[in-house]
Amino acid sequence: MSAARPPMGAAPVQIEKRADGAVLVTPLPRLGAYPRSMTERLAHYAATAPDRTLIAQRQGGGDWLRITYAEAWRRVQALGQALLDRGLSAERPLVFLSGNCLDQAMLTLAALHVGVPVAPVSPAYSLLARDFAKLRHCLALLTPGLIFANDGARFAEAIAGAVPAGIEVLTAAEMPALLATTPTDSVAQAAAAVQPDDVAKILFTSGSTGQPKGVVNTHRMLCSNQQMLREAFPFVAEEPPVLLDWLPWHHTFGGNHNFGLALYNGGSFYMDDGRPVPGGYAETLRNLAEISTSIHFNVPRGFEELVHHLQQDAALRRRFFAKLHMMFYSAAGLPQHIWNALDALALAERGRRIPMFTGLGATETAPFCLIVREEFSESGAVGLPAPGIALKLAPVAGKMEARVKGPSITPGYWRNPEATAAAFDDEGFYKFGDALVPLDPEDLHKGFRFDGRITEDFKMATGTWVSVGPLRAKLVAALAPYVKDAVIAGQDRDALAAILLPEREACAGVTDLPARLEAGLAQLAESATGSSNRITRAVLLDAPLSLDAGEITDKGSINQRAVLTQRAALVERLYADPPGPDIICLAEITA
Repeated sequence: MSAARPPMGAAPVQIEKRADGAVLVTPLPRLGAYPRSMTERLAHYAATAPDRTLIAQRQGGGDWLRITYAEAWRRVQALGQALLDRGLSAERPLVFLSGNCLDQAMLTLAALHVGVPVAPVSPAYSLLARDFAKLRHCLALLTPGLIFANDGARFAEAIAGAVPAGIEVLTAAEMPALLATTPTDSVAQAAAAVQPDDVAKILFTSGSTGQPKGVVNTHRMLCSNQQMLREAFPFVAEEPPVLLDWLPWHHTFGGNHNFGLALYNGGSFYMDDGRPVPGGYAETLRNLAEISTSIHFNVPRGFEELVHHLQQDAALRRRFFAKLHMMFYSAAGLPQHIWNALDALALAERGRRIPMFTGLGATETAPFCLIVREEFSESGAVGLPAPGIALKLAPVAGKMEARVKGPSITPGYWRNPEATAAAFDDEGFYKFGDALVPLDPEDLHKGFRFDGRITEDFKMATGTWVSVGPLRAKLVAALAPYVKDAVIAGQDRDALAAILLPEREACAGVTDLPARLEAGLAQLAESATGSSNRITRAVLLDAPLSLDAGEITDKGSINQRAVLTQRAALVERLYADPPGPDIICLAEITA
């Protein structure tokens, strides 16, 4: 990238303010052409760059096992035939229960190639749940024709308790036999019959209530979404991207966005078995010391870990920034001090900042949808719609809800017409449930920032609305580094309180933690404009949130309403008079 390159990210848009109070935001550039299916890109690179690494994973903690584009194409033919031989179809999809692995990557591509939908189910539903209710629900909804679990022994209990009789379950041990299948003309015929609006994937999203919903992802969604990414970040078409990524493939960002970005642009995808969790980041550091990536995707916690090690390790710093074009965070706001530290490190190493991006997306949007423009990138910003996406901001409950329409938006939920009907407005726009506000009310062309989940917001006893999302972000920032997230209480009450999720490592050994948290609450209160953004009491949660109880989704995000329901007794203690010894008090409050 030269200094004269055009800004990356969102393109110019047209703004229309309607009489009904809605605002329409439409990108001016038209979306370019895209293929019928993702495996057309695989076929192209297998012919033009056969020896380039498509995907690689360390084997047993040792060397990288690499699969080239040519070898991936050969495996897709064999596995595609094996799937057809088993009678898989749109009504009998291929289901994955285990996590990311090379076998899953090849089986996924093979299924997409011959028109068999894939449904990766969160391993947490098998390994972390106690009653397997979510797993049984997903399998009953899907009616799978075949199930793959890489490590069958670990999934044996879940399989025995949840898989319907008669469904074949494959493990890694059976893969050599599948790969030895001789492809016939039926593979090419099945591939030729795949249509853009056929179902490619069914991805589950927990939502805020009830059982997981299966989000239909079509071939058109996957392909158009990758073309949107290519137009937002043109360098990926000029230089095949190199990625190192740990995000799970049962989530849209890891499985669609990141792996798809490498495949669509002839790049190389290195699977990272590390995680930004205690004891898990050492493997990521080992991999970053070997692989110079062109894009670094991560969650804010991952960037916090990264900054700490980049500041201490000059060799790692050189390798990390050597070929880096951009960074991208998702899942939560990136603390400004981490952003500033990354800028300083890049300036020292490369003589210029490396752009940091984020946006707004969902499983229902494949997921790339809104993206910031480079010069207006800041924490909390979500940007403007990508080419091909029309954004409508509709007035709802005193806020402006983001709604979108375009080729990468889901047609609905698998075998759930009621949820499908509820997800769209009368003009066919998908309703995010997220509120947005302009970065600059005088110039909407600069883009928008996140203004909270509309379903999380509530009214206090005074009738004042509480905007939970922005307040929670401010609270966590004020209590950093001791708190990683929070739940805001106060519906129908006179004051706000918070349940705090501690950052265990940062809190360990801190003898005056309550005083430090109280000081953070006082700092937040100084900028408060009233009771709706002033936290007066808090308590540290001493027990983990429950996946079974719906307090967290399988991707780790908090379900605020479920936590408040499940922890009703704790909420009452927050408002008790006098408060208990574990309650951190800024001022007296009343119920």
